[in-house]
Amino acid sequence: MTVRILYAGTPLFAVPALQALAGDDSVEVLAVYTQPDRPSGRGQKLTQSPVKEAALALGIPVEQPPSLRDESAQAVLAGYRPDLMVVAAYGLILPVPVLETPRLGAINIHASLLPRWRGAAPIARAIEAGDRQTGITIMQMAQGLDTGDMLYKVALAIEPTDTAATLHDRLAELGAQALMTALPGIVVGAMTPEPQDDTQACYAAKLSKLEGRLDWREPADLLARRVRAFDPWPVAYTEFKSASLRIWSAEVEPDCPQARPGSVVGVDASGFVIATAEGGLRVLTCQQAGGKRICAADFARNHQLLGTCFD
Repeated sequence: MTVRILYAGTPLFAVPALQALAGDDSVEVLAVYTQPDRPSGRGQKLTQSPVKEAALALGIPVEQPPSLRDESAQAVLAGYRPDLMVVAAYGLILPVPVLETPRLGAINIHASLLPRWRGAAPIARAIEAGDRQTGITIMQMAQGLDTGDMLYKVALAIEPTDTAATLHDRLAELGAQALMTALPGIVVGAMTPEPQDDTQACYAAKLSKLEGRLDWREPADLLARRVRAFDPWPVAYTEFKSASLRIWSAEVEPDCPQARPGSVVGVDASGFVIATAEGGLRVLTCQQAGGKRICAADFARNHQLLGTCFD
């Protein structure tokens, strides 16, 4: 029996699962739904989403409605007569008529172990919070934000050196594997839905550019986690000589002399150390506005940092 699937996703995270579905002989991917092309780059050229590029390469029809609340868009979707809709980081709300259109409903590939980290930025928030593990949840979609019943979960350790970028890539692949493992049971109704415990839920708020600014009055371990959580976006930064200095990699320096938070208390061959509320933050890689990423030690050699204070 071939299962007829509509796939909805937009960013790179959603590509491995689409490719896995397209490579399965028991699956027919009827069409791919993705967000409309957006202006991007300095020239603001219209750019296709990673999922659209992957779908076109696979020869799968692409639909890009600006909203699925419109009745005409819902009619087009219903015309595909899907058995199931698979969603991964689509970015648009699926109203009830859409959720009820497929015979088996809609399932979502979510990048956390629900009910922890519902919302838009579960990968970054898990790193920022210092979680030891995260994972993938295959869930039945409902009206609420990531509140549907859980069908399948698989855990993944968060390594001490993981950034949001590295963890994203591992979770994207794990999401594809989890989907293909769970799919046969979902199709035949063999999966037992597990309701989420709402009392254990927490919200992964969307990242903002302003969050990237480091506050040296906070402890070094939190700041180090934020550096990793905000790579590749919005990127942690501080102010140096009235300009932004991006910090791409850093680590905690526990043996840090007490000093005013933000002041540089050490410079050596690996970088420079900035005092915080608790401990120091050793900056390893940084980037000045308009420049390239460089070793923090090279940056220190070009500036008299010792004793200066970052804002």
